[in-house]
Amino acid sequence: MPNIQIRGLQFEYDEIGPPTGEPIVLVMGFSAQMTRWSDAFREGLAEAGYRVIRFDNRDIGLSHSFDDHAPPNAAELIQNILAGQDVRDQVPYLLDDMASDTAALIEALGLGSAHVLGASMGGMIVQLLALNHPDRVRSLIPVMTTSGDPSLPPATPEALQALTTPPASPARDDVVAAALRSSQVIGSHESIRNDPADTARGVAADYDRSYRPMGVARQYAAILAQPRWHERLNALAVPTLVLHGARDPLIRPACGRDIAARIPGAQYVEIDHWGHDVPTALIERLVGEISGFLSGL
Repeated sequence: MPNIQIRGLQFEYDEIGPPTGEPIVLVMGFSAQMTRWSDAFREGLAEAGYRVIRFDNRDIGLSHSFDDHAPPNAAELIQNILAGQDVRDQVPYLLDDMASDTAALIEALGLGSAHVLGASMGGMIVQLLALNHPDRVRSLIPVMTTSGDPSLPPATPEALQALTTPPASPARDDVVAAALRSSQVIGSHESIRNDPADTARGVAADYDRSYRPMGVARQYAAILAQPRWHERLNALAVPTLVLHGARDPLIRPACGRDIAARIPGAQYVEIDHWGHDVPTALIERLVGEISGFLSGL
């Protein structure tokens, strides 16, 4: 896979699809490498005629590491936020910086602008990209994410625990086991959920590619410390499609509905049985929703 230097940082990326196709940049979520975008999903978009680009966010996968910055203590950070402190100077970077990374990648690849699709934390990043760098965004597709409004329903306690509980050890088997436990809690209904063996193989392959738990901790701090942006969304003038699962216990459906309600003209699609994952059984539906939306622009 190629890498590219942007803003003084190295980013790993790849692309498929026709070079002359309209570009769509995929922004992955918290703790996840770009390899979590499945081949079937990317190939579906490429077959629809799009130039599909994915990359490792900073501090994950094979992109730039911020290991010279110790991860902030999440409990202390949350306490300071609840006390009304401005905590931006207490973290190595914010989601705003990750949005700037994406804008710089679009520029460095000579795209000018692109359709941008982000999942979970990546969905937060693409909203900030559209707000902070509107000239880089042709259309906006936030997936299973939130507007950042703190009054929205929180994750279920079980889902939050699944997200934040570390593996029993850094050993490969323990990391895979923790991911399997998490998928049982936050994933889609068992009727469409991926087979656990397939999930385990994917997690193991990612572990072998790159295991960077301190980067994950810094990404979590970036989410916590990011100034809220929900009240800015009504100023957006970009075609928007919001996709969300009706069964998502981590980022509740009300969060996706709120994004769509705030962005003028946004379309909203909520899918039954879908949780906080991208099961193979839904890929054809998701590709259809996305390509249908884009073809109508």
